Amino acid sequence: MHTAPYDSFAAAYAADNAGNFVNGHYERPAMIDLAGDVAGRRVLDAGCGSGLLAAALIDRGADVVGFDLSPAMVEIARQRLGADVDLRVADLGEPLPYADNSFDDVVGSLVLHYLEDWTAPLAELHRVLTPGGRLILSVNHPYAFMLNHPKADYFATTQFSDEFTFAGQWATLTYWHRPLPAITSAFTEAGFDIASVTEPPYDPETPLELIPPALVGRSFICFLFFVLEAR
Repeated sequence: MHTAPYDSFAAAYAADNAGNFVNGHYERPAMIDLAGDVAGRRVLDAGCGSGLLAAALIDRGADVVGFDLSPAMVEIARQRLGADVDLRVADLGEPLPYADNSFDDVVGSLVLHYLEDWTAPLAELHRVLTPGGRLILSVNHPYAFMLNHPKADYFATTQFSDEFTFAGQWATLTYWHRPLPAITSAFTEAGFDIASVTEPPYDPETPLELIPPALVGRSFICFLFFVLEAR
């Protein structure tokens, strides 16, 4: 099993993620909007983190189960969602503990870009989806990588790290950059059709004090969002 770096700063990350600009008012609202009407649908939250996206989907009537690599994050999610929600510690890089055709939707919020190899993870997510089921994803935008690393080779699959402060605690996160053709090819080769690719704005109801001054009144590029359909 891969290591779980979030264990060392899980509580700080969960506190920051709940209401910050990038997660709370940009990425998570976009994922909820893409999921749409989930009432009565069986949803797998792949990389559920502290359970905030799962909670929003449950509030909209979905039957949600989830997993995460980090035991500490899963425990926070359990505290948030309650004992009745099936939450497990599992590795997206390994076979998943779910039967074939178990879910109408899978949501993967900012999780795939931690993995170098997408072949086996996408095969597993395809396996657990019903035919025609949706895989709803957000990943680091490949163009944003070039803005921050202008001397890098855009077309190379490249490992990189960024430092963050979550609720006053420093943390280093390590990702894998992929160019857009590699991303889309991975999806189609895994048996998915690409239903939509979006670059949504942040939530228009975002409190002004949370918006970086340079972004007030304008859009920006940070993540790329996909809705895929299992063939």
